[in-house]
Parts: sequence; structure tokens; C-alpha cells
Amino acid sequence: MTSADRNPAEHPAEGAGGEERVAQVPVWIYDADGKAAAQPQWVIEEHPVTLFVNGEELVTLLCAGHHLDELAVGFCLAEGFIDRREDLREVRSDAGERRVDVFTARESALAKKLWARRTVTSGCGKGTLFYSAMDQLLSAPVESRMRIRPADVRARMQDLNRLSRTYRRTHGVHNSALATPEAVVVFRDDIGRHNAVDMLVGHAFLAGLPLDDKMLITTGRLTSEILIKAAKVGIPVLVSRNTATTLAIELAKELNITLIGYVRAGRFTVYAGNHRLGAPPE
Repeated sequence: MTSADRNPAEHPAEGAGGEERVAQVPVWIYDADGKAAAQPQWVIEEHPVTLFVNGEELVTLLCAGHHLDELAVGFCLAEGFIDRREDLREVRSDAGERRVDVFTARESALAKKLWARRTVTSGCGKGTLFYSAMDQLLSAPVESRMRIRPADVRARMQDLNRLSRTYRRTHGVHNSALATPEAVVVFRDDIGRHNAVDMLVGHAFLAGLPLDDKMLITTGRLTSEILIKAAKVGIPVLVSRNTATTLAIELAKELNITLIGYVRAGRFTVYAGNHRLGAPPE
């Protein structure tokens, strides 16, 4: 179907190289004394890519312009246009035309209805999610036997930072990865944190990669939107170098998800689901 039909376990940290979309532009750098110097600087590219579902235009996503198949499939999963592999007939992307076509085996009247009253939310690059009280109630708690050690959390965040080549060059992207306690499996970055997560989910969906034994590691905020994306596909652990919102924490407790933030300088905060790291300290 797509190039993502390979086993990602055979390609550790897949996508860490070769997919950079950056450009060099002339800028002026001013120092603290007001002196200016001209120099070239790397910046991340931004492209509008329009998603069509069954030939009908759905939405234009602002993204870095790579891994478009994964981005489209992950978005459709998050928004309810597909639920299972059988729902997806075909996905075609054309980077030149800045277009992705997704063809599904069945029409989702509910998804269309919800899309018509979508909520614009706090995401950067893209932040639309149809989450409603009913959607939350229907989300089953995540079942997983996954256990992690504090050392695993620190090591995998270090891996994410190491793989973040485009961020180091441009400081203009969010980074995300799927990882086991032992290693990063797939890495993606984009101008929007939602886009990066959707790519990972789309990659796993297309490749048949199980997610009940994976951590989702990100540089973005841990919001209710990201939490629900993870819950829908059964990811048991979310890790970020950033903070969590109150609603994300409440949902994490309800949905049996381990929520870890502020992974910096060897320290981190567990907001929910500490049972996957062992008993809390006395």
C-alpha cells in the first residue's frame, strides 16, 4: 500500500534522517549590545497539504510536508473516519500537488457530522479534535502489562533529543517518537505536535505495529487532545519534556494511562499511572 508497509522494528528510529524539510535563509543577528551581523540560518519549511476522504475535501493541514501518508492516516484515525485496517482501502499522496487522498471501505456518517461541528483547540500546526463527553465515555481504559523503570524514561528522552537533528538546526519543530522501554522504534517531527503524533499513529497502523507495549514520547504539551489520541489506539504511557494540563491528568486517571512530564536534567513528574513505575515512595 505504501512505503510504511515494512516492519519498523527492523528500522530503529525510522525516519530520523533523509526526510528533513529545511531551507537556509539570510537573517540578521543582534547581540546584547545592539550590534548586528548578517548570516545564513536554517528554518523549517511549512506547507499546506489538503486531505481528501473518498474524493471529498476535508481539511487543509499545515505541516512540514513529509510522511504525508502517515499523517493522513493518523489524522483519519484520530478523527474517527477509520477504526480498523479493513476500513482503509487506499492512501495516495502527492507532495508536488500538496494533496493526500484517503479512500475508505465505508462512509462514516458520524465522523462527518462531528467534523461539521469540530472544535478549534490549542494545537500548534493543527488542533482540531471532535472530542465530546460521549467520546470520552466510550473510550475504554487502556489495558497493558507494560512496566517501565525511571532509567528508561530518562534514556528514551535522551534518545529523542539525540534524534532531533532538525530541531537543533531550526528550533522550529516538535519531536515525537514511539519507543519500547529499551529503544526508540519510530521517530517523527513536524511544525505541529499533533502532526508528529498523527504520523506515528499512522505509521503504526499501516505497518501493523502493536502499541500496547509502547511509550509515546513528545516535546509538546500533554493536553487532553494528545491524551485522547493515545487512548484511542491503546498507548499506555505518554512522556514529555513539557507539562500536562488538568484535563489531561483527569483523563489519564480515568483511562489508565501513565502520564509523565517535565523530563529534564534527570528529573521528571508522574501525573498519573505511577503503578507502571512501581509503588509510590512513602
